[in-house]
Amino acid sequence: MRDAAVRSPQARGSSAVDASVLAQVDAVIERYRGKEGALIPVLHETQEIVGYLPRCVQSRIAGALRIPESQVYGVVTFYSFFAMKPTGRHKIGVCLGTACYVKGGAAVLQAVKQASGADVDDVSSDGRFGVEVTRCVGACGLAPVLSVDGDIYSRVSPDSVPEILARYT
Repeated sequence: MRDAAVRSPQARGSSAVDASVLAQVDAVIERYRGKEGALIPVLHETQEIVGYLPRCVQSRIAGALRIPESQVYGVVTFYSFFAMKPTGRHKIGVCLGTACYVKGGAAVLQAVKQASGADVDDVSSDGRFGVEVTRCVGACGLAPVLSVDGDIYSRVSPDSVPEILARYT
């Protein structure tokens, strides 16, 4: 196993390896071992512990549950709620669906990148923010829309982004 690549969510930006993270993952796997349909709950709980699902952790889960790594990888890449890269403590989503884009979503995205210090599909160097582009969130009349940890902000202007992000420490 390539356990050395696994880091705790708190240590994402550092080179420290947190062996206690792997012990927690092993405990989750043990609780579900031998149960039908164990993979998705194991992946969910593991992602809560690690913060994401790197390949080395997927491999560990596959081996312990005695299923092919390709099956684990397939589930992780199929469902949007699983991440293979660190996601940041706060997940920022900028809608670039048609209405949001037309109403200035691209400028909001640029402001988010600048204020957060993270590029799209990346994490800020301090691990505070992860940024992603979303497609229509169903609030077209409130465009442009920004979400942070599921909180929806409507009619967002680039100037309002730093104030919004300051709420999330």
